[in-house]
Amino acid sequence: MPGPMLRTALRACAFAGVVCAVLLAEEARAKSPLPVVQDCTDCPEMVVLPPGRFVMGSSQRERRELGVPALFDRMESPQHRVRIARSFAISRYSVTFAQWDACVTAGGCDGYRPSDEGWGRGTRPVIHVNWADTQSYLRWLSERTGRSYRLPSEAEWEYAARAGTRTYYYFGNRIDHSRANYDSSGGTKPVGSFAPNAYGLYDMTGNVAQWVQDCHHESYEAAPSDGSAWLADDCRLRNVRGGAWSLHGWSVRTAQRIGDPVAMRNSHLGFRVAVDLPAAKDQRTPR
Repeated sequence: MPGPMLRTALRACAFAGVVCAVLLAEEARAKSPLPVVQDCTDCPEMVVLPPGRFVMGSSQRERRELGVPALFDRMESPQHRVRIARSFAISRYSVTFAQWDACVTAGGCDGYRPSDEGWGRGTRPVIHVNWADTQSYLRWLSERTGRSYRLPSEAEWEYAARAGTRTYYYFGNRIDHSRANYDSSGGTKPVGSFAPNAYGLYDMTGNVAQWVQDCHHESYEAAPSDGSAWLADDCRLRNVRGGAWSLHGWSVRTAQRIGDPVAMRNSHLGFRVAVDLPAAKDQRTPR
């Protein structure tokens, strides 16, 4: 019998008009504790997350214990409570080259074919995409599916990455190379190469950094507490989360955040997508 959080997510999935029983492949059902839905064969697999609450940001103890540069003391504080009031879906993996190339083949993504650095395409995460590039993919995906796909907010991303944990990484307070692709000179790995978090999401630590919707702010002072994207009039920097294949262990923590220029394209930058779900009548945020 599924627990209350899973029952809530299943109700939201059904309410969204997706036939979960058809779209939940046997492999996905075995590996993910939450519903996995997919709007088309070339579309990202989406994990339906339940509403909830979590503490966003990092503690001074965490930063000092892992040797995080003082620059991030202000950027990752103050820690604050965030309430995710409604279910939403987030892609199970970072968007892959195969998914991006399908967009280009269909006449979308402005015809842009990013370099794979010679590491391979297919199921490796797409790289060399800037913030505008992510928007071109989202437009194509939305037009193809009839749903309003978007980037996750920074709060949604951290909620998804933590998956109910308060540790430095979603798998604990220590990291090693059996857990994630980081501190490496070998480039990206195919998505899903490491174990997922408790929500069934892969590569929320390392491999590629992921664009989110929010403009960059130097601290969490006055940050939204409702999970919405934090925007600004001057949005030359957008936040990226999750760290990447060549970064040190402290730089791929769940709380790690930094702003990149919106025109930036490099071998570290990728993204994952999100989509809103209609609210079920009996949906409530756990207290």
